[in-house]
Amino acid sequence: MRENVFFQKKFFTIDKLFLKKNFKKKEKINSIKTLKNADKNDLTFYDSKVYFNDAKSTKASFCITSSNLAKDLPKNVEAIIVKNVLYELALVLKKIYPSADIDYPDLTLKKANNKHYKSVKFGNNVLIGKNVKLGLGTIVGSNSIIEHDVIIGKNCIIGSNVILKNSLLGDRVVIQDGCKIGQKGFGFIPKKEINFKIPHIGKVSIHDDVEIASGCTIDRGSVDDTIIGKNTYLDNQVHVAHNVKIGSNCMIAGQVGFAGSSTIGNNVSIGGQAGISGHLRIGNNVKIGGGSGVVKDIGDNQIVMGYPAIPLKEFIKKNKNK
Repeated sequence: MRENVFFQKKFFTIDKLFLKKNFKKKEKINSIKTLKNADKNDLTFYDSKVYFNDAKSTKASFCITSSNLAKDLPKNVEAIIVKNVLYELALVLKKIYPSADIDYPDLTLKKANNKHYKSVKFGNNVLIGKNVKLGLGTIVGSNSIIEHDVIIGKNCIIGSNVILKNSLLGDRVVIQDGCKIGQKGFGFIPKKEINFKIPHIGKVSIHDDVEIASGCTIDRGSVDDTIIGKNTYLDNQVHVAHNVKIGSNCMIAGQVGFAGSSTIGNNVSIGGQAGISGHLRIGNNVKIGGGSGVVKDIGDNQIVMGYPAIPLKEFIKKNKNK
């Protein structure tokens, strides 16, 4: 996995992050990662039994968790017991990544220079940030902004009025007009006097041959990444929230909304204006009817419809005499 270069990072030993805790080992924290992706010297978090399988096999050195969940962790993982896991996570993220809770303007932007990108074609008023890489044969439409450290592959088409930040794009990706990709998602901890923002330190990874139609919004990941799989198509005005993972060869119709941290399998088709709740798993070869509301996991090879979404045969039977 490519090291995150999009956000300024500060380094701490674990005892400096949690001043009131006593630790067996006072190691320097390399990064904050999810249970599944964490390695030695990483800090992770565990706040729901939904992630039990990831918790019992995590390789992290430290884990922020609650007293009732700590027993699920491996013995070599030092549990940091707190009352509110996500709030404590947000505090630590703010210390390590102090600029990731707000999308500050990229002040490195400059007018696109054909001398620097000889094989790329630009429309009018294109702005490019520091360390941006653009592949051979890529075209960027007028008034688009590509912020610092973004990587775009070969033969991509970026439409007009597109904003790309905190993102990696593969080859032959098409981003149509008016899309916003890589901005901070919707995440905060409600407190008495303020809504404490959760810094989002992930990125957006868009794989080869993806097409994203006009007016789509794709948020970067909070701790993990937001991922759009190979050869997947998004219709107009689709919203993809932080940490969502959409598989390969999926077809997503207009105005579909994905809540945070849901995982969508391969070869999934979703009709217009359907909504997918957060932290769900949708299997492979699933078809979801337009206007449906998905509020629980769906296994492979199912066709569902309605709100809440149920198997199509049940939906037809239920609505036959209405």
